[in-house]
Amino acid sequence: MAARQPFTDTDTADEAVRATCDDATTCKRFATSKGYWKDSFLQYFVRNVGERKAPEINRGYYARVRGVNLLLDAFLKKAEGHCQVINLGAGLDTTFWRLKEENLLPQKFFEVDFPTVVARKIHYIKTKPPLSKPIIDMHSTDSLLLESHSLDSDRYCIIGADLRDIPSLDEKLKKFQLDPELPTLLLSECVLVYMNPSQSSNLVHWAAETFHTAMFINYEQVNMSDRFGQVMIENLQRRQCTLAGVELCQSLDSQRERFLKTGWEQANALDMMTVYGVLPQDDVARIESLEFLDEKELLQQLLQHYCICWATKDRLNLGLMQLAF
Repeated sequence: MAARQPFTDTDTADEAVRATCDDATTCKRFATSKGYWKDSFLQYFVRNVGERKAPEINRGYYARVRGVNLLLDAFLKKAEGHCQVINLGAGLDTTFWRLKEENLLPQKFFEVDFPTVVARKIHYIKTKPPLSKPIIDMHSTDSLLLESHSLDSDRYCIIGADLRDIPSLDEKLKKFQLDPELPTLLLSECVLVYMNPSQSSNLVHWAAETFHTAMFINYEQVNMSDRFGQVMIENLQRRQCTLAGVELCQSLDSQRERFLKTGWEQANALDMMTVYGVLPQDDVARIESLEFLDEKELLQQLLQHYCICWATKDRLNLGLMQLAF
């Protein structure tokens, strides 16, 4: 029997990163319970609403979900569904089920995360009919491919993989019918920041090399060199959670440069305060009436330290360069 590998600092760091998946899901669960947006599927991943979250956290998640969905849905409409989506570091995200509900599904929706996270998600899917039924209903044969760290069907696939191991990632995705010729949307939310700059650049470069017509949406921290950014870093370090890629989160320019240096034709970035200001303002007014916000400056600071960066390449001339807020 092989000797067990010693537990390393990398294991501890990875475990801390995996824990952020639960943080995001519980925050979204609370915000939806207050009416910030509708998501009828989160309850199957997080049963209890949990403890109260501050209004600025709820508004921050609202801006994140609305902002990412706005770009994602615009891409799907441009491609007229003739495309695929890869959610990198998907966690317990419910986007596949939302798109099915709204009749916006791509030809295939892929999710990738750590094998332990994927095993949990597969367990929820297997045991909760509202999650499994949409997958089964769109599958053409009687049996799904179901393993401990992967599930594959005609329209939905979830794979356990390490995003830092590009050859393995590429092999697993292609095994499950990833099509490099299809227009492809890649999505990462607070994922690249946990990889060192060379690892995240390798991932972004792989995407640019693999797909000739694609869009990459990245949501994560920005403006991290000021005092507020330093406090964010320190708070995460207390939980053994290191932002290994923080040097690429120094500015909107550094966020864009990561993509422009790795083969993407165009890259744009906006901080979330700007995104919050360009979201449909009637809906923003609705959510602002849900809870009183005492510390408006705190919300502003928070939103100025996150951003959405989106990069495109468009050999098929779908008009991806025009996609924006």
